[in-house]
Amino acid sequence: MDTTKKTIILFSGDFDRAMAALIIANGAAAMGDDVTIFCTFWGLSILRKPEKPSADSRKSVLQRAFGAMMPRGTKKLGLSKMNFAGAGAPLMRKAAKDAGGMSLEELFATAREQGVKFIACTLSMDILGFKKEELIDGIEYAGVASYLGEADEANVNLFI
Repeated sequence: MDTTKKTIILFSGDFDRAMAALIIANGAAAMGDDVTIFCTFWGLSILRKPEKPSADSRKSVLQRAFGAMMPRGTKKLGLSKMNFAGAGAPLMRKAAKDAGGMSLEELFATAREQGVKFIACTLSMDILGFKKEELIDGIEYAGVASYLGEADEANVNLFI
């Protein structure tokens, strides 16, 4: 079977936007498409391990601040709108469950099981001070040139 390719730039670290990216990725993968999600800047949040990393003296004060302020993993993401001082994501989780939808964590796991490729942007990692040890296992690391190479081959490219 001939497959097509889809690429998604996940720039946002918001729960609802990450959920949309993962729903689209899962749908495309289920249809037999090759899917790549390029996580850059705030989108790196979904790839972060939930554990607090050990202190790294090589990081600047600003990089340590980014690490402290940014969510660690899917369970810590807030909504882009109507976050209600942090209550928005739990409300959205309940609404998705009540509607019979998958949780963000189930969508993420299913995407990985279906072979969706997750790439962490190395320039964003350098700017924000993230090390490979702080991100989950089984992902790839690359710069914008690698993403653009994938995008050149894709028939759909999304920026979320």
